[in-house]
Amino acid sequence: MNRIPLCVHFKILPKKNTALTLIAMTTLLGAACGKKQEMSFDRPPAPVTVKAAVTQDVPVYLDQVGKCTAREVVAVRPQVSGRITNIHFTDGADVKKGDLLFTIDPRPFQASLHQAEANLARDIALKKQAEATLARDAAQAKLGETQARRYTRLNQQGVVSNEQSEQMQTNAEAMNATVAADAAAVRNAEEAIKADEAAIENAKLQLSYCFIHSPIDGRAGQRLVDVGNLAAPGAETPLLVIQRLDPIYADFTISQNDLTAVQRNMSQGVLKAEVRLPDEPDKPIVGNLTFVDNVVKDATGTVNLRATIANSDRRFWPGRFVNVRLVLSTLQEAILVPATAPQMSAKGQFVYVIKDDSTAEMRPVTVGQRQGEMVVIEKGIASGEKVVVNGQMGVTPGGKVLVEPSNVAENAGKGGKS
Repeated sequence: MNRIPLCVHFKILPKKNTALTLIAMTTLLGAACGKKQEMSFDRPPAPVTVKAAVTQDVPVYLDQVGKCTAREVVAVRPQVSGRITNIHFTDGADVKKGDLLFTIDPRPFQASLHQAEANLARDIALKKQAEATLARDAAQAKLGETQARRYTRLNQQGVVSNEQSEQMQTNAEAMNATVAADAAAVRNAEEAIKADEAAIENAKLQLSYCFIHSPIDGRAGQRLVDVGNLAAPGAETPLLVIQRLDPIYADFTISQNDLTAVQRNMSQGVLKAEVRLPDEPDKPIVGNLTFVDNVVKDATGTVNLRATIANSDRRFWPGRFVNVRLVLSTLQEAILVPATAPQMSAKGQFVYVIKDDSTAEMRPVTVGQRQGEMVVIEKGIASGEKVVVNGQMGVTPGGKVLVEPSNVAENAGKGGKS
């Protein structure tokens, strides 16, 4: 207990009208100062809120900011030239693979198809004619060979002259040459038919390009052309962009210093990623880490990663920023306290631990990752110890504290959350 003596002296020069009064006051004050007045100050206990440290398994993670990217992005472009006659979807609609999107005027391509079909019919007829000619000339050639052989025998018997025999042989050879020419004509007709069939297939393909279908399941963006516009292959602007939104990617980066930990834990199994919208931090979607880039960026020293998450409700949108928590492993039986308990001093972080005699002990701690409203204490306190979470400004090391009963009851009935 500190005691402070109080003694006040007044020295006042007497004046004409007040001399007696001042003398009397001085006498009384002198008598009072003759006795030591003692005053004492006792520091009251500091009111605080406390919580007990809890033990539970918590994840070891990396928190990063990411960006949503559509799993598939297709720019729909025309493959033939022509005017657009119909648009079969509405902007922003969900489309299925195979849905009709645009129609390009098909009439020129239908005419080309009809012409190719007509050429095929003509060449088939020519082939039949060549085959008939071949058959006729082949029969005549056979007859000519028979006659040439007979005249040869007759010439040997002296019945016909050498000139007649040679004439028959020449006729047979001429007929054989005609047959060969007829066979070549048949082959030419067959090749023409093949060319016609190829032309028909090409015409059908070109005609099919007039009807543009969706190549994927996805969401249509805003159309970039209207009915009546001329569509042409190679144009810089596509007709439409379709993006597949379910599932969706969350792309993010990590420091090259964290890459070893990621690779080490990937070898144990697929890593999980919790993806949150900034305005809905309490509604994470859990997905898998599906991609790690094969290079560290020179300019930033970071590595690109990608998580794949379900997005059936379309909460996540391409181009939107998200918070990504990559879970590396699980820390078993970690010690957690409310995040408001650790304080900072010149020597590092500390917490006030309340002892059984209601005094506060200043305890240095090593603080780990945050888990929601709690924080991991890697070193410094044990499970069950009570730490000050509010009112630290009024606490002195070794000083008494006043723990409110309601906070104690609340502390006994609640555990930490991660």
